[in-house]
Amino acid sequence: MGYAVLEKSDHSPVTVADYGSQALICRMLREAFPGDSIVAEEDAAALREPSQRRTAAMVLRHIRDVRKAASLLDALQWIDFGQGHPDKSRFWTLDPIDGTKGFLRGQQYAIALALIEDGEVRTAALACPNLGAGLMLGAERGKGAWCQALHGDGAQQRIRASATKEITQARICESVEAGHSAHGDAHRLAQHLGIGAEASVRLDSQAKYAVVARGEADIYLRLPTRPGYQERIWDHAAGSLILAEARGVVTDIYGNALDFSKGRTLVHNKGVVATNGWLHAAVVKAIADLGIGT
Repeated sequence: MGYAVLEKSDHSPVTVADYGSQALICRMLREAFPGDSIVAEEDAAALREPSQRRTAAMVLRHIRDVRKAASLLDALQWIDFGQGHPDKSRFWTLDPIDGTKGFLRGQQYAIALALIEDGEVRTAALACPNLGAGLMLGAERGKGAWCQALHGDGAQQRIRASATKEITQARICESVEAGHSAHGDAHRLAQHLGIGAEASVRLDSQAKYAVVARGEADIYLRLPTRPGYQERIWDHAAGSLILAEARGVVTDIYGNALDFSKGRTLVHNKGVVATNGWLHAAVVKAIADLGIGT
């Protein structure tokens, strides 16, 4: 799908792929679960502008690869199915291309979908096309987490977070973008815990949850970058359940559970700390000791 890029009001990019992915997934969800609300990242407002007719036509062309009879009106409506209200007891949350900058660089990105019921993430799916040879991960609350290759025999394998218990042996991942996580604070935290710089890696999207859930890293940090910022639910719902079902732990920087019951953002949380579980208390304590986020 194409790389035509628009800039949103927050100066983040949105591509033809974001729109096409959201349209097709929202259309399938509406078909399968007509009574469910969908809360997704994008809307079709920009595509309705006369100046974006060419981009809208590109989105439609790619959608027609899957839905041959789709009209432009259909495509715009399907995208806007994702503007549902998260105040219902049951709704889906979708990030059609999580890590758009990683997608544009040809690096890590994900398609993230989760079902939330009564404020709790119940089911999750996470596709990471550039992680290894391409992986699909999934989880259902209370039933564990699994992954399978996107290309292959489709066999599912159970996944578990690592058993690393010695904090100085931990491997850390965080966001590539400095606007998403405070890199300086992460460096201070790693030094405080005795973790060497060589044990840290930066990658985009909820692929970070995937690598911790698969035991390829032990800690994922998303430390606050500015006062008042609220994390979006679609950036964490799918990944947090997959890691939790892989026996990891996900909280905010204070050790509080992520609260998906308060709308489109995690308004009652600050930052995110995700670990293999064994190291979680030590990381949260170190954040408090250093005054990060205060």
